Amino acid sequence: MDDVDNRLVGLLRHDARASLSDLAHALGLTRATVRNRLARLQTRGDIIGFTVVLKEDVLSDPVRGLMMVAIEGRGTDRILRHLSGMPEVRRVHSTNGRWDVIVEIGTDTLERFDQILFQIRRLEGVTASETSLLLSTRKDS
Repeated sequence: MDDVDNRLVGLLRHDARASLSDLAHALGLTRATVRNRLARLQTRGDIIGFTVVLKEDVLSDPVRGLMMVAIEGRGTDRILRHLSGMPEVRRVHSTNGRWDVIVEIGTDTLERFDQILFQIRRLEGVTASETSLLLSTRKDS
């Protein structure tokens, strides 16, 4: 993807329902060029779909947070498998630096959130963790 494609995707992330005319105007391109770029991005698999985020989707996880986890030794694969099997774990990101993984967690109550943190901290090989609650989301990618 070139710079124009990245800008196009950025506009679509902000408003996936934007018209070709609006996208073309924002990018300084013709509608035909924008239509062709969108078709190419979809054909190549760079854009795999468009989605709608409902209010209920956000409300289903009123308590959300990020848990940074340090893992000792060679237990990473086992811990990642365990995390992937937990329904409250929304995403697991590998990272560099002090933390080995960042776990996105979503629950319906603070009590359940605390229980999930406790379960993860008890996993053999987890040596340290730090958790931050997500208070609000200003921009969703």
